[in-house]
Amino acid sequence: MARIVNGAVPSPNIWNSPQIYEVENQAVDPGRLADAAMREIRPWDAATVLDIGCGSGFHLPSYAATASRVVGIEPHAGLAARAAARCATLPNVTVRTATAQELPLPPASVDVAVARWAYFFGPGCEPGLRELTRVVRRGGAAFVIDLDGSRGDFGRWFRQTVPSYSPEAVEEFWSRQGWRRRELDLTMEFSSRADLEAVLAIEFAPAVAARAVEETPGLKIFYPNVLRWRHF
Repeated sequence: MARIVNGAVPSPNIWNSPQIYEVENQAVDPGRLADAAMREIRPWDAATVLDIGCGSGFHLPSYAATASRVVGIEPHAGLAARAAARCATLPNVTVRTATAQELPLPPASVDVAVARWAYFFGPGCEPGLRELTRVVRRGGAAFVIDLDGSRGDFGRWFRQTVPSYSPEAVEEFWSRQGWRRRELDLTMEFSSRADLEAVLAIEFAPAVAARAVEETPGLKIFYPNVLRWRHF
């Protein structure tokens, strides 16, 4: 079993099914609307980028294409090893096994920090947000991208799977922390029904996933997200 850093909150989809989550990553946001929205707010060309909860490193190469340095942080050692292997030929990428609440970086060393599909629950994230304040230098920005649980079928399926999740409480938390928000109307676009069904099966409780499959014709799913950000 892969080592997991103390204090990490388990991610039931990618931690348990990394191969299927890779299919999900490939399906999400084919138009790269999320990256475009972040770049509009704070570009990362020639910058130091921190990817918090980088998983198997799917997004690290795209940051590395224009950033001067990229650091991926992942608390699951097995996924961190996958991320390091994925970026083995990219000299400006480093992957560390660590948590958001104890970032292995010096103060004021990051220009752009991104947590994508890793940090959306809000309450309980305060230690990680304090670490962002420590490591992001003046003029930098931090972004959190995740599911908008208040919108669309995907949000409804998620609320049915995690009844304790409160979109209202999450919104209140981020507003209180002083973060700004923008809705992102993303999609998931699959090459086969088998891939679509496999992804739904790792995202939702079995009964909910079965209903989601029945309610989803074709190969495309509306995937409502929220982009949150703060300047430093």
